[in-house]
Amino acid sequence: MTQQKTNPYLESMEIPPGYLNIMGYVDESEVNGPGCRAVVWVQGCLRECPGCFNVESWSFESNQLISVDSLAKKILSNPRNQGVTFSGGEPFWQASALASVAQQVKAAGLNVMSFTGFTLEQLQSQYAPTGAQNLLEQLDILIDGPYIQSLAINSPNSPVSSSNQKIHVFNPALQDQITWASDQIEIHIFKDGSRLITGYRGGLELED
Repeated sequence: MTQQKTNPYLESMEIPPGYLNIMGYVDESEVNGPGCRAVVWVQGCLRECPGCFNVESWSFESNQLISVDSLAKKILSNPRNQGVTFSGGEPFWQASALASVAQQVKAAGLNVMSFTGFTLEQLQSQYAPTGAQNLLEQLDILIDGPYIQSLAINSPNSPVSSSNQKIHVFNPALQDQITWASDQIEIHIFKDGSRLITGYRGGLELED
């Protein structure tokens, strides 16, 4: 008997209204989208793609709960952040809350980008996660499609990790700023001595 996977809609009900369940956060990243930006890794994904770089993000159990307003203020508190990138996990399982964050940071002049394992067509369909259209309307850039290990690129000339993924630039002002590469790596060292390694193949690694 095959065990049925947890329904993310039911799990998301455990998140208080106006809150997000996130896996991690970093400021001033330059390998997760154009320019210098904040990155939010959300918690929860059903895909379990072979070769996934953020296996810890699969679970829908509560990790770090943060309010929409607090997250927006956190992003805007760093003047070097020119934008924010939503990654995961699967951002579109928490689309409504992320759309609210996006709306606040865009009002302050930042741009918003998201990765997703869904295709744009799926997100525009009647079967899309709740709030998907609201989040799409706030995005300047979307990189869609699941990571497929057999199609991995990891090239200094490619901003996507596998060749099936597509870049959708909704804001023409960013059309010439797709310059990051899927094989870049970035290390952030925090005051408590912990490190966050990100960027390389889209991966996220937390170390004490």
